[in-house]
Amino acid sequence: MTKYFDYIIIGGGSAGCVLANRLSSDARISVLLIEAGEWDKNPWIHIPLGYGRHFENPKVNWMYHSAPEAETSNRKIFQPRGKVMGGSSSINGLVYIRGQKEDYDNWDPERKHGWSYDSLLKYFKKSENNSNIDDIYHGTKGELNVSSPLETHELAKSFIEAGIESGHPYNADFNGASQEGFGPLQMTIKNGIRSSASSAFIKNIRRRKNLKIYTKSHVQKILFDKNKAVGVEVRIEKKDVNSIYANKEIILSAGAFNSPQILQLSGVGPKKLLEENNIILVKDLEAVGKNLQDHYNGRLIYKTNHKYTLNTVLNNPITKLLEGVKYLTFRKGFLNMGSSVAAGFIHSNQYVKRPDLHISLILFSADKAGSVLHKWSGFSIIIRLLRPQSTGEVNIKSNNPYDQPVIKSGYFKDKDDRKKLVQGFKITRKIMSSKPIKDHIIEEYSPGVKVKTDKDLMSFLSARGGISYHPVGTCRMGDTKDSVVDFKLKVHGIKNLRVVDASIMPSIISGNTNAPVIMIAEKASDLILNEL
Repeated sequence: MTKYFDYIIIGGGSAGCVLANRLSSDARISVLLIEAGEWDKNPWIHIPLGYGRHFENPKVNWMYHSAPEAETSNRKIFQPRGKVMGGSSSINGLVYIRGQKEDYDNWDPERKHGWSYDSLLKYFKKSENNSNIDDIYHGTKGELNVSSPLETHELAKSFIEAGIESGHPYNADFNGASQEGFGPLQMTIKNGIRSSASSAFIKNIRRRKNLKIYTKSHVQKILFDKNKAVGVEVRIEKKDVNSIYANKEIILSAGAFNSPQILQLSGVGPKKLLEENNIILVKDLEAVGKNLQDHYNGRLIYKTNHKYTLNTVLNNPITKLLEGVKYLTFRKGFLNMGSSVAAGFIHSNQYVKRPDLHISLILFSADKAGSVLHKWSGFSIIIRLLRPQSTGEVNIKSNNPYDQPVIKSGYFKDKDDRKKLVQGFKITRKIMSSKPIKDHIIEEYSPGVKVKTDKDLMSFLSARGGISYHPVGTCRMGDTKDSVVDFKLKVHGIKNLRVVDASIMPSIISGNTNAPVIMIAEKASDLILNEL
């Protein structure tokens, strides 16, 4: 077994796959990519609707839960994360959203570190192969396939029309000049097949002589020589633990939960926490694991008179068979759809300068995410707060690398977050009462019309609210004490170690996180290669 590589990348998710591709494009560089999960061989990974089969599949999913907290009714909230080549991009809902220009400008307010939107747009475009849009905001020569819906469901059309009738603009491209308004969502799909980070960035280059990929390999910790990262300790395919060394750098791309966990297991993190878990301190960095953010949300569920929803298709063996034939023959129908098909980005009140709420249409209904679909025809509307102020933290449970980290989510604890999400429910109900969509509604099943006061809605959101599976921020980028990495993504006070994934976001972006993580990895690849 090779013991030395120039670069060791920990994590084969969205960031790790991009890094492995870009760094190994230089034949002079040797690269090792380490992924804890298996190769993405399961065919349902590549069928868009197949994400539902992996929501609670431990073969491809870390199956994390957050700790019970009072603000969310002392529930353990499920935290699915991809444990497979491609990471969460192999099991997510396929929505391609970049966020808003101001999100990135706030990361780099003085525009001097290269993280403002104008500096980052080229990296979004670099990876993108958009089938439908070719303009200044989009790329058409990248590896990641992005497309608009092949067909428009009648409920999606009515939902968009309801938004417009309620005074919101139509928006054909949420990743263009503005995010505001109602319109169709873009997906990481082409010809009916999911475009994951694995299929986009690894599939065609995995045979490069200077790239080695270890799957089913669990990194125990990073090895140090004083304050210099020199290697990793990894158990390969559940066999012996091996030490592998990096000539140049180790790049941690394990995600917002696992990256801080690995740092802490390695001796980089809050001194008190490490001492409590009998871990030798390498660097006292209090911010490791702090600043956890996600998009907390609420769900409106409607019974509908429309006969073509995923509920009706899957609850009938004949329509289920016909849907399969439609996909195989024409690459159309539900099997070619992501988690949501249309959305609206709106303001919680007139004083908010840019959209702070995201409402999306889901063409099925269930009592909670990942559970059995209702027997009747139904659909759901998810209301998300785009820029929550509530934060949590991630800490190791012990010095055992196989113990899941303790996730203290902090969801819904900020007073303004609670008020805005309640307001989002009220606004959405008004939109859903407009004629274009109202004509398709039999009744509001959940929470039901009796739940209408602010207090009632607050209680409902506490007891039944969910998350959007967009954890970020736990290895925050910046130059202050509350950050973990600098603007070149190098860990403060440590040589030859970077973090490149969603954990470096100083603040959560206004939308889904897969596209921004791929962008971050594109930017990081340039930073690394330019230092050679």
